[in-house]
Amino acid sequence: MAASRHPNGGHALAAGIRQARAQALAHWKTLGDRERLALQAVAALLGALLAWSLLLAPALRTLKTAPAELEKLDLQLQQMQAQAQEVRALRAAPAVPPAQAQAALTASVEHLGPAARLNLTGGRAVVTLNGVPPEALQAWLGELRSAARARPVEAQLTRGPKGYSGSLVLTLGGA
Repeated sequence: MAASRHPNGGHALAAGIRQARAQALAHWKTLGDRERLALQAVAALLGALLAWSLLLAPALRTLKTAPAELEKLDLQLQQMQAQAQEVRALRAAPAVPPAQAQAALTASVEHLGPAARLNLTGGRAVVTLNGVPPEALQAWLGELRSAARARPVEAQLTRGPKGYSGSLVLTLGGA
């Protein structure tokens, strides 16, 4: 910072460095052979420690964790491919007639028990949930997708201590 205040600050800094270097060299020449050897050994050890901590340790840590990370990414890729295959299969499946879709939806809501109410209006259905556990909600949504071919178009859910509460608006069949 002092160099930026004085017009000759850069020259003063360089002169200070030259002076410190000359003093260190003079002190080095006054040391005995054993002291020089000890200082060289300490400098080599510090250099090795610095090289280890900045260059080698991070690279070795990356090499150590890479296989587990690759395994995790492969598993995610397989899950995504399975989901994509399921989407292709559902798209290729024939449409479900509206009456059959309504019957499947009604049966699936009954599986949730008193925690769910169904209101059908034409090709849309509103399902109101009150404290449905996450596992039951996940299974129910899977059943909707495969049996009734219902698609959620709007969801307002909150998670509470008893499970999910809120409402889902669904379209049935090809609607």
